[in-house]
Amino acid sequence: MNPALTVTPAVGAALLDDFSLEMTGKDVPRLEEAQGSIPRGTRINITFLAGEDLGMRLAAARAVKRLGFVPVPHISARRLPSRAALEEFLSGLAEDGTADNVFVVGGDPARPEGPYPDALAVLRTGLLQRHGVRHVGISGYPEGHPAIADGTLWTALTDKTAALGAHRFAGDVITQFGFDVDPVLGWLEAARARGVHLPVRIGVPGPAGVRRLLGYATRFGVATSASVARKYGFSLTNLMGTTGPDRFLHALAHRYDPERHGAVKVHFYTFGGLRRTADWIAGFRQAVRQVP
Repeated sequence: MNPALTVTPAVGAALLDDFSLEMTGKDVPRLEEAQGSIPRGTRINITFLAGEDLGMRLAAARAVKRLGFVPVPHISARRLPSRAALEEFLSGLAEDGTADNVFVVGGDPARPEGPYPDALAVLRTGLLQRHGVRHVGISGYPEGHPAIADGTLWTALTDKTAALGAHRFAGDVITQFGFDVDPVLGWLEAARARGVHLPVRIGVPGPAGVRRLLGYATRFGVATSASVARKYGFSLTNLMGTTGPDRFLHALAHRYDPERHGAVKVHFYTFGGLRRTADWIAGFRQAVRQVP
């Protein structure tokens, strides 16, 4: 889909300034290839996946900084085997000058691999501020979580928000991706009503193959009904094509109200690759500038 067909100036002004991206520890070569399409100073989250070791995670954060971007290393609470492992990771980040920003998430394991059952437990250790962390990202789930009850999710969000305030961290919320703007906007209003006034980065998939997107959606419990798919711009009966988030961003921009929804930006999940996502965003932003 041609982004110029659907974008409006409001998209760039309200949402696409200061967007963020996501990469894995193995994606440093891809980031080097994509760097020319990414504005300097862009926040780039670095995931904390199984199969990646401490050295790879630290090297990725150093590379993000070296290339002129802001590294946001993830800390997966349930993947940490010990307090010592958390301290070693934070110490390494601090030594490299990459500890200012982190994103703390519960993580995928059904059972914690160490002493931290959730992100809040990590926030309460006192280790983040001790190692120079200043800004902490936390997660939000507009469409819920397949393994966590909605009430538990809301309690976790409000408790983590309170913990950030108590420890005087700056922070934001990064949401799980979705294909439908309706639950995102409803969740934003509900979060603000519960006293969560942190800036929110709405998770958006970069352009990718439909089959790949549906695979991630199934894994994370994201709704993919036929009507939702049509609204986003793909068909459940044709899985061979690719699709981007232009319709989603168009709808979000037109319905976004700062008074009701608070401060909102966009976070891109690079399922289709960093270079592809970065080039798509650059083209989208250029189209915005050309709209009269």
